[in-house]
Amino acid sequence: MTAISPTILALDFDGVICNGLIEYFQVAWRTYCKFWSCVNQNQTEDLANKFYRLRPVIETGWEMPVLIKALLEGFEEDKILQEWGDISHKILRQEDFVAQEIAAMLDKQRDEWIATDKNGWLNLHKFYPGVVEKIQSIYHTQIALYIVTTKEGRFVKELLHKAGFDLPREAIFGKEEKRPKYEILRELKQEFNDLTVNLWFIEDRIQTLQKVKEQPDLEDVELFLADWGYNTPKDRETAKKDMRIQLISLAQFVQDFDKWQS
Repeated sequence: MTAISPTILALDFDGVICNGLIEYFQVAWRTYCKFWSCVNQNQTEDLANKFYRLRPVIETGWEMPVLIKALLEGFEEDKILQEWGDISHKILRQEDFVAQEIAAMLDKQRDEWIATDKNGWLNLHKFYPGVVEKIQSIYHTQIALYIVTTKEGRFVKELLHKAGFDLPREAIFGKEEKRPKYEILRELKQEFNDLTVNLWFIEDRIQTLQKVKEQPDLEDVELFLADWGYNTPKDRETAKKDMRIQLISLAQFVQDFDKWQS
């Protein structure tokens, strides 16, 4: 049974606090154009919407421009959802590219964008309704609040600042950590060195929550899948059937902790 409230609350950023889909597509498009010709290809609303729907298949940044390539080659959405790992690596092999090469270019495109038009880049990120206000209210309680994300910590800090919330940098564990989220959760739990600590973790990727489940020493961590984030109906059904993972809606999240349980 879930505790009434956490002593530590850890949240993912993209897909839980912030909706970065527009930025993801735009930086992915810029990167795509560095590897494939854009002369006869145009950004369209249909292409962007397909990308948004398929965002849940993306695990790391290099896959985003490859997803655009797959869509422009005519791969069906259902096939991408079912076979993305095979499709993405097949495209890499066909084009003789390596993931690290694409990832480096994507980071370069993003850095150059921020350097030349930071406000424009920041404005592509939209916060989910009521979420910033909710985490601000939590921060001013006795609950220890942390963000655990694959987004760079400096970007998280800046985006939250723009939204009016100055979370200390040491409370943000970003891409620069270069380690699995479950290791960071383990560290947070150990820092408190208290047998009664209640650690709750909210994430929008079911695969990340499943990896936490595999850690014997984290069996008491309460796991929540944010149903408003980057996940699929299949992911949400999986969570509903999982005794360990609680599916939570945005309407529940912005309420008191006792409303987080279905």
